[in-house]
Amino acid sequence: MSYSLKNGFTMVELIFVIVVLGILAAVAIPKLAVTRDDAEFVKAKSEISAIRSGLSLLKSKRMMEGNTTMPQELDTAAANTAPANLFSGGGNGNVLEYPIIARATGWMKTSANTADPITYSITLSSGAVTFNYSKTNGTFDCNHTDAKCNDLTR
Repeated sequence: MSYSLKNGFTMVELIFVIVVLGILAAVAIPKLAVTRDDAEFVKAKSEISAIRSGLSLLKSKRMMEGNTTMPQELDTAAANTAPANLFSGGGNGNVLEYPIIARATGWMKTSANTADPITYSITLSSGAVTFNYSKTNGTFDCNHTDAKCNDLTR
C-alpha cells in the first residue's frame, strides 16, 4: 500500500491567518478614516489660503492701475447653486486661476453678489464654516469665535 501526501494548509493554519488579517483590518480601518478627514481639512486650508492670496494679488493689480476700490464680486455664480464656478470669472478679474466647483459637500456660495458681505460656506465632515467677503475692505474671513474657523485660518 502506498499513501500519497497532499501538500496544503490545515484548517488551523487557515483560521490563524484569517484571525491575523481581521486584527490588522480592525487596526487599519479607523486610521484610514482619520487620514481622509485630515486630507479634507488640509485641502480646505489650502483653498482658503489660495483665495486670500488671490484677493491680495487682485487688490495689488487694481492699485497699480489706479483703482483703489475693492472687487464687488468674486464670481458670477448664483447663491446656493451647484455645480457653479466659484472665485473665478467675476466681473473684476479672477481671484483664482482655476475655479473651485460649488458642491453640497465642499464650497457653496450662500448669498447673492448684491449682498455685503457676500457669504460662502465650506462643509467638511466635521461641520460647516461660513466665510464673508467684505466689498468694503476686501477681506475674506470667518467668525473666529468658532473653533473650526480658527483651525482653518491658522
